[in-house]
Amino acid sequence: MGIGILSKALVTGGAGFIGSHLVEALVRRGEAVVVVDNLSSGRAENLRAASKIGSLELVRMDLKNPSHLLEILNRVSIVYHFAANPEVRLGEVDPAVHFQENLLVTFNLLEAMRKSGGAKTIVFASTSTVYGEAKQLPTREDYGPLVPISTYGATKLGCESLVSSYAYSHGVKALILRLGNCVGARSGHGVIPDFIKKLKENPTELEILGDGSQTKSYVHISDCVNAVFMTFDAFLRTPLRVDVYNVSSVDRVSVQRIGEIVAEELRLEGVRMRFTGGVDGGRGWFGDVKQMHLSVEKLRRLGWTPKLNSEGAVRAAAKELLANET
Repeated sequence: MGIGILSKALVTGGAGFIGSHLVEALVRRGEAVVVVDNLSSGRAENLRAASKIGSLELVRMDLKNPSHLLEILNRVSIVYHFAANPEVRLGEVDPAVHFQENLLVTFNLLEAMRKSGGAKTIVFASTSTVYGEAKQLPTREDYGPLVPISTYGATKLGCESLVSSYAYSHGVKALILRLGNCVGARSGHGVIPDFIKKLKENPTELEILGDGSQTKSYVHISDCVNAVFMTFDAFLRTPLRVDVYNVSSVDRVSVQRIGEIVAEELRLEGVRMRFTGGVDGGRGWFGDVKQMHLSVEKLRRLGWTPKLNSEGAVRAAAKELLANET
């Protein structure tokens, strides 16, 4: 598609899981949106519903080597930076992917924003993995030091630093959102799609990576998108150059319970859970954070309350993913 329409918001990675839901919500709010995506993991069909609602434009572009990014930024005011390679485990075998898709892409985007005459506000999708193995649970935004244990977490933390530096050095206003495990329709990676695939292949047994003691927070995509808008609206009313919010649910759920929920939604009984034992003290993979529980008190002070807890988010996501298969 061309790039001729007048736009207000740019969403990088807007054809991906979280990005496409954000785009749909933006156009419902009356925003004109440009999506930039290289479609390596995102899909154009994820934007089908949004394209029928309002003003939407998809530009296929690889931000590792952008061509006319500055032209786009000159006619938008807000950037939602959600482009990333979502597979955390990939850092174990190919760390360069996360360096390029996270740090290099974010640097290229910020440099273009610095040179542009339009976009000076960025909402950056970071991750709970920047905290590493936090000693305080639930973990607040002011927890430190931040010691990531995965390449993915390390590069996302590096991106946060770049975003902050451009805010203070080049007049960019930046909102950083540290997302927990976001789940729902259109998600193509993570534990729920993985369990669905495994149980369809073998309905009697479910292989679970790790020793089974992993517990993490899960947030449904609808609650996540609502949090994006609520934090952004609040942020614009402040004089802050940079602010940080955790976005997650109020509790956590074990990987074993997720397996049970997925089996229940598949109407399977008597499924045997087989734990691999894992690596490095029972982790699912090297760099896997075993216990993650973000504090969302700062977000809740804005009036945000998730409609679903972790178990509810997992169950809703399983239902949505299975419904979309039929």
